[in-house]
Amino acid sequence: MADILIVSDGKAGHENQSMGLAEALVRLRPGVSVRRMAPMPRSRALFALLSGRCGGAGCKPAVVIGAGHGTHLTLLALKRCWRVPVIVLMRPSLPLWLFDLCLIPEHDRPPNRTNVIATRGALNRIRPGASKSEGGLILIGGPSRNSGWNEELLLEQLREVVRRTPGPWVLTTSRRTPVSTLGKLQSLEGVEVVPVEQTTRDWLPAKMATARQCWVTEDSVSMIYEALSGGCAVGVLEVPWKHEGRLLRGVNALKAQGVLTPFDQWSGKTLPAPKQRFDEAGRCAEVVLDRGWI
Repeated sequence: MADILIVSDGKAGHENQSMGLAEALVRLRPGVSVRRMAPMPRSRALFALLSGRCGGAGCKPAVVIGAGHGTHLTLLALKRCWRVPVIVLMRPSLPLWLFDLCLIPEHDRPPNRTNVIATRGALNRIRPGASKSEGGLILIGGPSRNSGWNEELLLEQLREVVRRTPGPWVLTTSRRTPVSTLGKLQSLEGVEVVPVEQTTRDWLPAKMATARQCWVTEDSVSMIYEALSGGCAVGVLEVPWKHEGRLLRGVNALKAQGVLTPFDQWSGKTLPAPKQRFDEAGRCAEVVLDRGWI
């Protein structure tokens, strides 16, 4: 059976995107195998691109997938050597026409081209569980280049969520969460706080798969899309934004579509169940199969 090759730069976020698509393809084509390779050194990739020779790259796959700027040159070198389609996730640093398929989030405003698919957020590996628990998740981000941080505003919103809706609630942080914020979060009554440093790689996906509702600080865009992919009803906690950039545009679009419940529009009751299935990895996998690549 034909296989899938992932060019992986080792970054967790990029691996999550590539594996999200690869695993969706395997679900649709059981028996397809997935393997990985690191990007070639730049000099070797350039040589392969110019010469059409990729010695040491392994067996020819059916399709090659990569995410992250460091994978782009290797993707094109393998395309040249093996004459196989290559798929890039997120907007590439090289011209779009060089790649067979570009999966680009809507908030990056991708152009309308035959080799471009606009996605709702970055792809991920999260899948809904067979059943949902009565509890809920709270996911806390932190200040970034796009957003500021207001601890008192955050705690005010959280106290209201916990007071007005039944738990049990489990809260986790991100690597951007300030130490001072963590200390205040740990004083919240009725909330089990699990700092990100105490979680394993599979802990959050498992929680998202079974949580009925999830509140996320709106700066944590990747976690918003993961919670939606897990089938959670998702509410967003307000943070002060520095400017209206692409990430905020994407969050606001989801609010306008009724996919997210902003805290300032929340009724005070349990978040409403999602009206539609959110499976961007599965949708993109179907596009790949429709093109006859696997």
